[in-house]
Amino acid sequence: MRVVAAVTLLGALTVNSLAEDGTTDFARPYAGPSKSGVDSSTLTGKVMCGYQGWFNCEGDGAGLGWVHWARDWRKPFAPGNVTVDLWPDLSEFEPDERFTTGFRRADGSPAEVFSSFKRRTVVRHFEWMRQYGIDGAFVQRFAVNLGNQAVRNHRDAVLAHAREGANRAGRAYAVMYDLSGLKAGETVKVQEDWRRLRREMQITKDPAYLQHEGQPVVSVWGIGFSDNRPYTLRECRKLIVFLKRDGCAVMIGVPTWWREGKRDAVSDLALRAIIESADIVSPWTVGRYRTPLEAARHGKNVWRPDLAWCSGRDIDFLPVVFPGFSWHNLNGDKLDAIPRRKGEFLWSQFAAARRAGCKMVYVAMFDEVDEGTAIFKCVNDPPRGKRATFLDYEGLPSDFYLGLVGEGARLLRDEIPLTDALPVFRSDSKR
Repeated sequence: MRVVAAVTLLGALTVNSLAEDGTTDFARPYAGPSKSGVDSSTLTGKVMCGYQGWFNCEGDGAGLGWVHWARDWRKPFAPGNVTVDLWPDLSEFEPDERFTTGFRRADGSPAEVFSSFKRRTVVRHFEWMRQYGIDGAFVQRFAVNLGNQAVRNHRDAVLAHAREGANRAGRAYAVMYDLSGLKAGETVKVQEDWRRLRREMQITKDPAYLQHEGQPVVSVWGIGFSDNRPYTLRECRKLIVFLKRDGCAVMIGVPTWWREGKRDAVSDLALRAIIESADIVSPWTVGRYRTPLEAARHGKNVWRPDLAWCSGRDIDFLPVVFPGFSWHNLNGDKLDAIPRRKGEFLWSQFAAARRAGCKMVYVAMFDEVDEGTAIFKCVNDPPRGKRATFLDYEGLPSDFYLGLVGEGARLLRDEIPLTDALPVFRSDSKR
């Protein structure tokens, strides 16, 4: 379940955004400090999170309104105008990172949220990754909006903040392009943007930028899905060829059933050719199973033969795991559609991936409260009242899932024994 409408709702914006230092240019080389930490020379042995970074607030300096908090970003973020199912924990945030909403907490105080446009917020998120042993993140760039200057400036800002956060915290980061929403002939936008990132931001020269087999990693998500996407497999193949010729290790996000060409995947043999040309294959599995038993079955019946197929062709395999799922406020589905079961669901997927022989894992997502897949700090006392229905963290500490994903990384590297029972670990910011 990957939302296309959510990444296209900004198409008409023409606002000029401002950086926090008063400029409009985030596309410049990084000149700050870089701390040693994870080995950024390989994806093997890593647990990486998807980082959406798509949240804006009125007054954050981006000029984009309440994007990804409110259904109508031009109107106040308040009851009746909401798209998220989880509420972030801002207890560690500074006053200038907090944005007051039209919602109220149970004690009557105004409920606040954050903006991904704020440098300090994104840098803090990467510091949380360091604290809890998460290796880094794939920073999302939605190709459909790259032609919009205001939105591209926000995306450049988030990437610049993530780059700084990764370097300061000793984490790894890489760019992931999401093709959702593109029309036929528009995949060329990715080529143009990637050239600009390498030329102006020089991101692949950063110590923190993820490499694999001696090449910088770049990901392209949304290839081969059977939901009638206008862009073609032929275009996707040309894009992969371009990135490979540019010296990249290419990771592609494909449907769950890519190998058999059924259900969520097209049956076109051209998809197989694209996959065989990639360096890393990552099937999207959010919503494809709903219980620990189903996750274990998926690992045995799908991931294991997927991995064998890839290994026989010298391709690395990156399975996707997720903590639960809910998009009640976004899509009208029932709240808590795929329950988290206090971490048991997510841990069952880590165990399944390890049993299948996987050496790397992608966690969806670090910050996505829209679809209830976030693993960062969220509250147990979200706003209450009329037209305000949110999930809580089932009474768990707000940093529980950060700690659990860190344990998943340790499991992947055989630093702790494989068991179906939840690991015993400390869940606090002093780890």
